Amino acid sequence: MNVRYITIEREFGSGGTEIAAQLAKRCGIPCYGREIMETVAKEQNVSVKALEEYEESVSGSFLYSMFVMAQSQTADPDLLSPEAKLYVAESRVIKALAQQGPCIFVGHCACEALKDMDGVLHVFIRASEDDKRSRAVNEYKIPDNQVSSVCRRANKRRSNYYAFCTSKKWNDPTNYDIILDSSSLGIKGSVDVLAALYKG
Repeated sequence: MNVRYITIEREFGSGGTEIAAQLAKRCGIPCYGREIMETVAKEQNVSVKALEEYEESVSGSFLYSMFVMAQSQTADPDLLSPEAKLYVAESRVIKALAQQGPCIFVGHCACEALKDMDGVLHVFIRASEDDKRSRAVNEYKIPDNQVSSVCRRANKRRSNYYAFCTSKKWNDPTNYDIILDSSSLGIKGSVDVLAALYKG
């Protein structure tokens, strides 16, 4: 496959965002993560925090996801639920950014937005519980007694939003072309693997 785009889903604390940033620098291409939500927030004149709350309110129910996604394809946009509007808006931003050239996307179910495009590598990044806890405490400055709940909440939000957008399980390995363990490979090793696959 001629890889031109890389979409990354990652466990909280796995270093996925850092891997994406270093990979983008190595390959000389843009990396988009929070910028996607910031663009949507600006377009809709709402806060990023409000959009994050919409993501968090998404149900992980398969039937609910199918119902809302069907609405998003056929209904009047003004009648869509906030979470469905978020999905449609983020997908539009992701597709527009991809049209500008090769790039990396972190989260926001970019894999679904780009599912009809060629040259897209889908990546999932995981890590050991010890490494995720260490990164959360030392790099993200999360108090040790809050790490478990913060990690659980973040991963649940990512899992539910992924299920909502794709009707698939977020951590199902069959959804990805490659799964990297940043505990085994390290940040640099993970970047090395993905840089070798990128064909820009």
